[in-house]
Amino acid sequence: MTRKGPNRNGEPTLPPAHGDEPGHLGGGARHGHGSKAEKASSRERSLFSKILESENLREAWKRVRANKGAPGIDGMKIGDFPEFYRKHWEKIRAKLEDGSYQPSPVKRIYIPKPGGGQRALGIPTVLDRLIQQATAQVLVPLYEPTFSESSHGFRPGRSAHGAMEQLQKEGKFYRNKGHAIDCDLAAFFDTVDHKKMLGRLRQRLGDLKVLKLIYRFLKAGVIQPDGSYEESLQGVPQGGPLSPLMANILLNELDHQLEARGHRFVRYADDFIILCGSLRAGRRIMKKVKAFLEANLKLVVNEAKSQVVKLCEVSYLGFQLQRGRIRWSGKSQKRFKATIRQITGRTRGVSPCKVIEELKHYVRGALNYYALGVTYRESRELDSWLRRRMRAYYWKQWGRPRTRRRRLLSLGIGRQEVKLASRSRKGPWRMSHNSIVQRALTGRWLAEQGVPSIREQWIALRYPNPVT
Repeated sequence: MTRKGPNRNGEPTLPPAHGDEPGHLGGGARHGHGSKAEKASSRERSLFSKILESENLREAWKRVRANKGAPGIDGMKIGDFPEFYRKHWEKIRAKLEDGSYQPSPVKRIYIPKPGGGQRALGIPTVLDRLIQQATAQVLVPLYEPTFSESSHGFRPGRSAHGAMEQLQKEGKFYRNKGHAIDCDLAAFFDTVDHKKMLGRLRQRLGDLKVLKLIYRFLKAGVIQPDGSYEESLQGVPQGGPLSPLMANILLNELDHQLEARGHRFVRYADDFIILCGSLRAGRRIMKKVKAFLEANLKLVVNEAKSQVVKLCEVSYLGFQLQRGRIRWSGKSQKRFKATIRQITGRTRGVSPCKVIEELKHYVRGALNYYALGVTYRESRELDSWLRRRMRAYYWKQWGRPRTRRRRLLSLGIGRQEVKLASRSRKGPWRMSHNSIVQRALTGRWLAEQGVPSIREQWIALRYPNPVT
């Protein structure tokens, strides 16, 4: 019996697709590619069929649903998609198989960059995200064995932490004399050359249906915030499930070129570091890399953001190497504290419960990423600072002296001390350090309200299996 309703966890599920048997993919001899298609293995011939297999689609839906994301140009939300799928999938599948499926244009949004400026993102519809994810799941196993060990971005079992650990390991080779070429590609995702991209794909893919589908995703177009349509003459919209894989396939040629020349390097998506022994060598290598990117991949190095510096001075993925140890960068620390200040801003006028929920969400995510570069001492200092900010927030929320008296009395403070504290003219920040307020709003009480402990989360992340 086919299960079409919510699963046992109450989450919407997709029904299985029909007609999953791999079939012969025609058209292999068109456009002068018949010889490659004939030599392609049976596995490559069935790639398109694998994309549409029920199990692959179910796995793709799980990932699309887990990633959530905003609606595309059709306004459809994640929760509305299963019903749409049940009604229309057979027609959509038929269009995919006969090559007439046309992806919707992506919805363009702009988000501010930490260092200034804006980053352009393209949000596909939920249907296109599902098809892209299903396609990526079939292509990733095909390309993974070809990727460099120094490539860490958007790959199974790899992360920014792995990239930093490799940079730390490679840096030991140079000891204190190492230099780093910090290369930044100018608007990489917006400037990918479609002919180059398809040429790289054609080298390994013998299934023309898959190539045609990817081509249509590349050429889907963009709907700008003002509602105007813009053709996709180049670029891979940053925001779709296929974009990271496309980036790795294109830049894989750069990786192998660097390996062939014996360079030590680390790459995470379009951000890469090349290590060298001196400033002079770094400038020479950077010049050659720039020429290679422009001539072979039609990519441009951002001169303003690319530089050759001492290894201890380079900031990469939010981290730095200090005396051979991984530390979070000064910018990352400032950004972390600035976000905490924004969440706990005393003029926000929202309930402490809402503030605490936002804190829990942000601190958990930020620490999961930055804990690798945070020391225990820093975690304690940040924990103390966060508790003080929450005491100041509560004090500001209580507002009137009589409200403060009532609250302090309920928390076990004597009447004489309550009188001294509630009538004080000092501001919330100074009062948060007052001994009476600290005895009322203890660390245990704040924890009971749900205020996250940076110190405890740091310990859990750095020492997940404590010795008992």
